[in-house]
Amino acid sequence: MYLNYHDSGKISTLDLVDIEMTTDELKKKYLEFFEGKGHAIIPSASIVPENDPTVLFTTAGMHPLTPYLLGEEHPLGKRIVNVQKCLRTDDIDEVGDNTHVTFFEMLGNWSLGDYWKKESISWSYEFLTKELNIPVEKLAVTCFEGDKEIPKDIESAEIWESLGIDKSRIFFLGKKDNWWGPVGSTGPCGPDTEIYFWTGDGEPILLESSEGSGGWVEIWNNVFMEYEKTSDGIYVPLKQKNVDTGMGVERTVAVLNGFKDVYKIDGLSDIFDKVSSLSTSRNEKSMRILTDHIRASVFILGDQRCISPSNTDQGYVLRKLIRKSVREGRKLGIPSPFLVELSKIVVDKYGTYYPELKSNQGFIEKYLGLEEEKFGNILKVGQKESFKRIDSIDNFEEKVEVFGLPVPLLSKESFDLYQSHGYPVDMFIEDLKERKNINDNNLKEISGDVEKLICCHQDISRKGAEKKFKGGLSDNSDDVVKYHTATHLLNKALRDVVGSHVKQIGSNITSERLRFDFPNNSKLTEEEILEVEKKVNDIIDQNIEVNSTVLPKGDAVSCGAIHLEGEQYPEQVKVYFIGASLESNVSMEFCGGPHVKSTGEIGHIEIYKQDKIGDGKMRIYARFKK
Repeated sequence: MYLNYHDSGKISTLDLVDIEMTTDELKKKYLEFFEGKGHAIIPSASIVPENDPTVLFTTAGMHPLTPYLLGEEHPLGKRIVNVQKCLRTDDIDEVGDNTHVTFFEMLGNWSLGDYWKKESISWSYEFLTKELNIPVEKLAVTCFEGDKEIPKDIESAEIWESLGIDKSRIFFLGKKDNWWGPVGSTGPCGPDTEIYFWTGDGEPILLESSEGSGGWVEIWNNVFMEYEKTSDGIYVPLKQKNVDTGMGVERTVAVLNGFKDVYKIDGLSDIFDKVSSLSTSRNEKSMRILTDHIRASVFILGDQRCISPSNTDQGYVLRKLIRKSVREGRKLGIPSPFLVELSKIVVDKYGTYYPELKSNQGFIEKYLGLEEEKFGNILKVGQKESFKRIDSIDNFEEKVEVFGLPVPLLSKESFDLYQSHGYPVDMFIEDLKERKNINDNNLKEISGDVEKLICCHQDISRKGAEKKFKGGLSDNSDDVVKYHTATHLLNKALRDVVGSHVKQIGSNITSERLRFDFPNNSKLTEEEILEVEKKVNDIIDQNIEVNSTVLPKGDAVSCGAIHLEGEQYPEQVKVYFIGASLESNVSMEFCGGPHVKSTGEIGHIEIYKQDKIGDGKMRIYARFKK
């Protein structure tokens, strides 16, 4: 959200302020500052949320902390801070301008039932003005204006004013802008206060409207989760009030350095410069798209969850990013192959902070190489088919002269090629220019028509995805908790029956079923399925108690607790075990919870479906027996 302001007419020297900062410097300052305020530093979790059916990727720092925001005790206490790798797919098609990115890093500090507004706001202000040396005159804030259900957040506004934010730069907005959650239809939520940084010239202009643009850019968001929205649509106070904050690394570093273009910050500029050196074209939009998409692709491939390109879920998004990278590279005149070369820059830049990138570098380069080659072949086949369809239109020029350009026909041909071969619309347009004498205005008309068809197709797909991934943070229902515990039993049974190579590389739980992804070269046989089911249901029948404990990470590993290899865990971890003690357990895993109190609460399960989801990766679905 950007805010529109009116000019005060005053002259200021604020535009002379020069704040130089790298991404690593910002992250270091942030972590050290909040560590000094009693926060425990935790590592970034996977880019794929565990057991969260609402999204394909981690879109904010709070996702991995869902159990603790809902009341589970965090092993490192009530104050935590970290840098979380995030990815948002909503803006993929917007990438190419100077602001949008797909992958980003999020700084966050949390209070899990500990401090509240005064501390949160005061520390945000202190960090910005003391640690980053931002003049208070360059800051503005927004607070929740209240409605018939929730009162106006006067408390936050008064705290900001007491710290030195002028009253004229405190703006109240409604739920659309200054309210967070719930992600689903029910669950934790609350008002937020947002912090803006002045990037314009001269004296910062005053707040006037929430619409339009101006020189103010949002850099920090403090969410005060103090309500739970019930299924009746009523907001009730939470037993545990939480503070959830977020600061985007890329955007903040850009504004601090005075960059209008986020691709000029370190990390992104490293990739962009390499793309530029390889290109024969000076198309900056294509350069930005390629820069963004190769970075995002490397982080997905290099993640602890071992995501590989596919036609479903996270793998589909990955394949789309890689293919768009190849397409933009062709536009720029970069000779293939080039993706592996670009990926090395990403790993070199980010590998120290995210060691999983270096550990999985071979995996990254393997699939980038395979996908680039595969899509290159698709483009060759697609272009041949494109030429064939264009040339098959008899007496094209004569028909155009008499009847006009057959936009619907050409649009349909282009859309069919897009659907059947993944052939890009803009490449079909280029083919038309090459094979037929069509002016640019007519080509724009075709392109616009096809884009409408694609958007319609994407809307349908998006609605399907919303249905598929229904739920939210609030989906902490009895059935979801039962399935969560059953996933632990399933993991153990699969390891016993199939082999010790089995490990969880992905999961998705709804109130209707559980989904479990694991490495294996083939589908389970009928006999294996029956044996796995029996082992799980036998433990359920025994009604074994479910317990948890907090252990040093090394001790938890030593005692055999199942964990995700390559995952960066904190020094103290929570371990859930099924049994009376760690020594007599039937299952033991690193996990944040929540779980049933004993296995007898679960009810018998059955495996009803299995799929191969990639090279050496399987997916099984299980549900309660009816």
